[in-house]
Amino acid sequence: MNLSKTTKAGLVPAVCFSLLALAAPAAAQKIEYVSVVSKPVTRSADLPGEFQPWLSVSLHARVAGYVEKVAVDRGSLVKQNDTLAELSAPEITAHITEAEARLQASDADRQQAEAQLAATQSTYDKLKKASETQGAVAGNELVQVQRQIEAQQSLIQSRRRLTEAATAVLRDLRQQQSYLQVAAPFDGVVTERLIHPGALVGPGNDVPLLTLQQLSKLRLVVAVPEEYSGNIPQGAKVSFKVPAFPERAFSATIARNSHTLEPKTRTLIIELDVTNTDGALAPGMYPTVSWPVRRAGNALMVPATAVVSTTERTFVIRNHAGKAEWVNVKKGATEGDLVEVTGALSAGDSVTKRASDETRDGSALPAK
Repeated sequence: MNLSKTTKAGLVPAVCFSLLALAAPAAAQKIEYVSVVSKPVTRSADLPGEFQPWLSVSLHARVAGYVEKVAVDRGSLVKQNDTLAELSAPEITAHITEAEARLQASDADRQQAEAQLAATQSTYDKLKKASETQGAVAGNELVQVQRQIEAQQSLIQSRRRLTEAATAVLRDLRQQQSYLQVAAPFDGVVTERLIHPGALVGPGNDVPLLTLQQLSKLRLVVAVPEEYSGNIPQGAKVSFKVPAFPERAFSATIARNSHTLEPKTRTLIIELDVTNTDGALAPGMYPTVSWPVRRAGNALMVPATAVVSTTERTFVIRNHAGKAEWVNVKKGATEGDLVEVTGALSAGDSVTKRASDETRDGSALPAK
């Protein structure tokens, strides 16, 4: 009996109070609002890269000969025009001696023809002066001397052309002789040595003598996926790390863009310039590049706490004329405490800073 009285007098009012509390409008709750902001989004993605030498060349023999001496070995540091190897080709020396003799003979013939022309010209001048006296010189004799001069002039021109040809042959042979000294085309490091003294080498041999690479500056090649290939900042600095020096942070400069995607991998090949003065980096290393990902336009950002994710949807709660409006969104890149969202939102929209699905769609919201 007492229990019945308690139910009627005390328990019923308590239950009613609880129901009233649940039915209380959201206005009794304190809600913070933030504005949707529009800003450029810059983030980074870790991409693999590969180092290549700045310059690389395989040195071949330009003339046939025997290796006389090799002045360098693998790992040798060389300067431009340093002699790397010496070849011997006795037949080139013999050809040079023969060409020099031909040039001397041709030049002597030319000088002789010029001397004969000078003598004939002198005779002609005397005959012409004497012809001024009536009957002193026959007219036919003067014509004959004139024809001799023309013939000797033609002979001199021929001798000069022979001399020029002999000079060109000698110059070519001396150039070939200079090829017996294999010189470095640039400063670098000898990375391969494939010859030894006594080996027969020549233009027909596919095996190079040496491989020279310039390593004070390197090319960092990065295959950028298509989704990250937009708005590549030319000249921007990019950081990277290598397994050999995990504690060091390196940087490179974006320098060259292939402007063509590889059809199989759907990647864009980008080259970056890397200064390697201390020689810590080497071709063939695979660094991890912190690639900057930028978009052409701004992105809409809200605090991460403003986004609610359930099994059914992801949304933010917008304050629309004092009522809660659930707006479906998709999350994107994060930047500090902010997260990128895409959906039916606009910059400046007011959303709840700490959203919860307990705030029902369409329910009343307190004023800002």
